[in-house]
Formats: sequence, C-alpha cells, structure tokens
Amino acid sequence: MAQVNPTVGDLDGNAKQVSEYVESAIVAKADIVIFPEMVITGYPPLDMLPPREVRPPAGNRRPEQERFVRLNKQYVTDLAKKVQNITAVVGFVDYDDRNLFNAAAVIDNGTIRAIVHKTLLPTYDVFDEQRYFTPALINNPTAIEIQGSKISLGTSICEDLWDEEVGYGVHVVDALAEHGAQLIANLNASPFHDKIRETRLQILTRKAKRRGIPIFYVNQVGGQDELVFDGQSLAVDSTGRLIGIGKQFEEDLVVVDIDAQGNGLREAPAPAYNREEEMFNALVLGVRDYFRKTGFSRALIGLSGGIDSSLVAVIATAALGKENVTGVSMPSRYSSDHSKDDAAELARNLGIGYLTITIEPIFQAYEQQLKSRFQGRPPDLAEENLQPRIRGTILMALSNKFGDLVLATGNKTELALGYATLYGDMSGGLEVIGDVSKMEVYALARYYNRRMGKSIIPEKCFTKIPSAELRPDQFDPFDYAVVSPLVDEIIENRLSKQELLQKGFPEEIVEDTLRRIRGAEYKRRQAAPVIKITKKAFGLGWKMPIVNRFRE
Repeated sequence: MAQVNPTVGDLDGNAKQVSEYVESAIVAKADIVIFPEMVITGYPPLDMLPPREVRPPAGNRRPEQERFVRLNKQYVTDLAKKVQNITAVVGFVDYDDRNLFNAAAVIDNGTIRAIVHKTLLPTYDVFDEQRYFTPALINNPTAIEIQGSKISLGTSICEDLWDEEVGYGVHVVDALAEHGAQLIANLNASPFHDKIRETRLQILTRKAKRRGIPIFYVNQVGGQDELVFDGQSLAVDSTGRLIGIGKQFEEDLVVVDIDAQGNGLREAPAPAYNREEEMFNALVLGVRDYFRKTGFSRALIGLSGGIDSSLVAVIATAALGKENVTGVSMPSRYSSDHSKDDAAELARNLGIGYLTITIEPIFQAYEQQLKSRFQGRPPDLAEENLQPRIRGTILMALSNKFGDLVLATGNKTELALGYATLYGDMSGGLEVIGDVSKMEVYALARYYNRRMGKSIIPEKCFTKIPSAELRPDQFDPFDYAVVSPLVDEIIENRLSKQELLQKGFPEEIVEDTLRRIRGAEYKRRQAAPVIKITKKAFGLGWKMPIVNRFRE
C-alpha cells in the first residue's frame, strides 16, 4: 500500500513519485502495489477538470482543462511501460469522447490490463464528483498473475466502499465478490476528521467478514487547500482481522502478506487513540503542506497574548520551524500589560521572531481624520473595529514587503458567531484554527504544553477572561463553556432549535446563537481558507446563502 502525498496539478511530480514507490515496492518483494485515488492528478482538482455540462458542445470547452485531462492519462500510459515484475494499481482521470471517469489503471508487465471506473460518485460535504464524472455501469474483477498463479483482483474507488453508510442502491464490493474477486483494492482520497479511522475499519471488517475476502484500503496523505488527508491506509484479511496500517499524517509504504486463502500472516495492532494529538498533528500537516505546495516558507502571526493566537503560533512553529515564524505584537491604548507580556513570553519560549509595532499613532490619526464625520455620535463599534483593521493592514504590509504569509487566528466558534472583524483579525492567507471550537482551542493548547513537558504557552493565557481589548473593561460576551458546544451541535450535527432545547441549551442563548450564525455568512464568504479537521467545516463543504429569511 503506497500511501503517498501528491500535489494537485503536478502531473510530472506525481508520476515520478508513483515510479519511485513502484521501485520501492519491488525492492520490498511485493507482488502488488496500490496507490491512492487520482494520484496522478492529485485530489481534488476541482474545476481544473471540465464540468460535465460544458463538455459538449465542443465550443464551450476550455483548452487548458482538456489538455490537463489528456496529459494525466498520457502519464499513466508512459508509466505502464516502465512497470515490470509487479502489478500496480494507479488512480487517474480517464475519458472518452463525452465523459470523464474517476478511474484506476491495473498495470502489469508493461501493459494496462484494465481500467476501472468509479461507480458511486459522492456529492455531499466537500465532494462534488457528479459535477465532473460519469459513473461506471459495470465493474468486473481483473485477472492478474502472481507467482505463476491466476488471481482475480477487484478494484474499487473510495466511495464505492461506503454504499451502505450513505444509502446507495449499488453495492460494488459485493458485486466484485460475486464475480469472483479474491481480494479488493480500494483507492482513496479520504479527508481526516475525528474518529474517521474507527469508522473506516468498521466498514472494512464488516465487508471482509461477510464476503470472506481481504480488502486493502489505500489512502492519500497530505494537505490540499483546506483539506487534510491522514493516510492511515488499512488492510484486513478474509476474516476481517487488521493486518496492515499506514502511518498517520506521513507518507508510508505498507507491506502486507496474505496466503492463498486471503489470511494475513501477521496481525497489525491499531495505535491508541488520542483526540488532541490527532487534531494537532492534522493542523500541523495542513499548515506545512499549504506553505510547501503554494511556495511560501515563512509565516506572520499577530500575537495578542490570547489563547487563539498562541495556539496558531505553536502550530506554525511545529509545521515550519521557529526560524520561519514571526509574531507581531501591535498594542493600543487598551492593551493590557499582561497581554503584551504573555505575547513576548510565548515568542521567547518558542524561539520565534518577534516584533512590536504600536498602532496608537495610526489609531489617533484615524480618529482625527474621522472626527468631523463622527461628530455628535458616541464612540462605538466603528472605533473598536478600526483597531483590528489597522493591525490587519500592518500584517499585510509586512507580508507584501518580505513575502511572508499571514496566518489568521480566529477559531470556529468566533467564525460561526461572526465575532471577528472583516478586513481586520480575519486578514490572512490561511485560517489555521477556523475548524477548532473555542473549548477545543484550550484543550489543544493544554495538550501542546504536556507534549513539550513545560508551559510553552503561558499559564495566564488559559486563565485570563477572553477579551479583544478594543475598549476599557471589554470582555467577550459569551459563556464559551455553553456557546462553544452549542455551535458545534448546530454546525457539525445540524441540530434544530427544538433538538437543541431538548439537549438542555437555554432558549435565549439558542435563539441568539442561531441569529448570529445566519447574520455572519457574508463574513465567512470572505474569510481565508479554513483547515478542515471535523465532519463539517466552514469553506468547501459549507454552502449556505447569505440572504436567508427562513426561521424555525
């Protein structure tokens, strides 16, 4: 199982990576090597592929999309000529005169023995495959030869395994087994979220036991835009026993042995589950690959001395190295001494770069310039929001001058409630913890300090009352112990008002939270990409209208 980290659009680099892993598999004396879904193009390529509705007529086609598709298949054809002494199963995009297919090539002895098309095309959350692909109408096993014996290989692709969970009427693995498949190769590009490994393993175990055949689930690893793919490729034998598992959040070549009856020769113990460790490592990989694949190397972070920016700083440092991270303190007349001190202490503890740029002269200039326009009106949100917008402008100016990427520091609870300033603290090229609730921010920060064996994040960051410090005696207007899990129930589990009340949330807080979530959609449309680590994140998989008058 070749658990690799492809890059969308890097056809040459991805094909070379496949070739290198084929050679490594041969050295490891493997008979079959399986790669992830669409490994040649990278996943998901989105509108680098021509959507189905614009392919015919030909006059509507975009030449660069068509060329991308043709080249991806040519790389598979060229790759096949080099594959000797092993069977390779490689994901790519296939096509005919009218259709595109999410496909896998079964390659053996310099020849493409078969091309298998994906049957079940997901169109939920971050997936939109029906926009591009045509489903397979039939999928039969492929006869290959291993050590002088004929083997019937069943090939399925990602969603083809989730037939019962999503409620499809077609059962691809069952059909392959009924047609004589002796083992199943399942190619995946399955994003990470909490406890996803447990769900995958349950599906594999159930299907392998029912059909009495081993299943090899090969998953992509790495970050792609806001998605994080965790790897953790899985192999179960004909009894449903776990016999192989890939590393989490790392590339891996997992060698698994089975006998002629499909029984694994060795059992593979599943690693212990640690929620905070998995979430933290997912965010680190998401940041690292976002920078690596977009060509950035250095990060800028506005350090307020609060828990959110502190967590972003430690994630960035773990992902990029302390020499590539700079924290910027931008105090105003309202900034407390403890906030300034905590920001400086964090920077020292991490060993990152640290700048202090006061915003007070700029703030005063704004106040003076707007004085006549604001005459007769008391200070309010307008003056408060000037401050984060000045800070955002400073960060973006530093970014422009030195080529560093600004990391936004808002959490999921704040993004949901709209408790963030557009063009201010929302400024940046990546929203690192935008899928981490406020309470999980504290949990991840505590985990990091335990992991390091000392308080890298100062203890006062955990104990102080959250405050934006934009006016005297200002504190966040939420009880996060109540509102943070409430937001998670609304966003991730899509619970209704009545269901929330039945779970014990106060009605006044429920109504206020629902109102705030609806009213903040226009802000989220303009937010930086959010690294997705839960079942439902803002971004690619969140499609809500800005104008929405529906009320429960």
